[in-house]
Amino acid sequence: MSHVSHIQLKIFDLSAIKRACTRMGFQFVENQKTYEWYGSLVEPDKYPLPDGITQDQLGQCDHAIKIPDARYEIGVLKRNGSYMLLCDYWDTKLKRAIGENGGLLKQAYGVEVIREAARKKRFTYTEKQVNSGIEITITL
Repeated sequence: MSHVSHIQLKIFDLSAIKRACTRMGFQFVENQKTYEWYGSLVEPDKYPLPDGITQDQLGQCDHAIKIPDARYEIGVLKRNGSYMLLCDYWDTKLKRAIGENGGLLKQAYGVEVIREAARKKRFTYTEKQVNSGIEITITL
């Protein structure tokens, strides 16, 4: 069934999510005011809307993220000083690209936030891919 889900991630650094998109091969589209999704609610009692989002607001956003080969997109919405991500997991290519509950995208965002913080403090860091994801070592 198609429904819009909120990826449980508060984004405070828009430039970090942009870099995360680049890292993952996604396209961050600034000022795109709509995102692609199924287009209507399916089983709203079973799949409630994310907190703070009304049915009329579905499909609307401040920016969007395009996933190669996926039909649907991720909406980036500004709410209360941070950004939230909305998407429709009915598109299996989108779901596979961002991981279960957006886990791969969350991880990429976290890595970019950490890398920027290390750069600002002039720390050095190394990054390597491991079975469980990405490992970052920061040298003080």
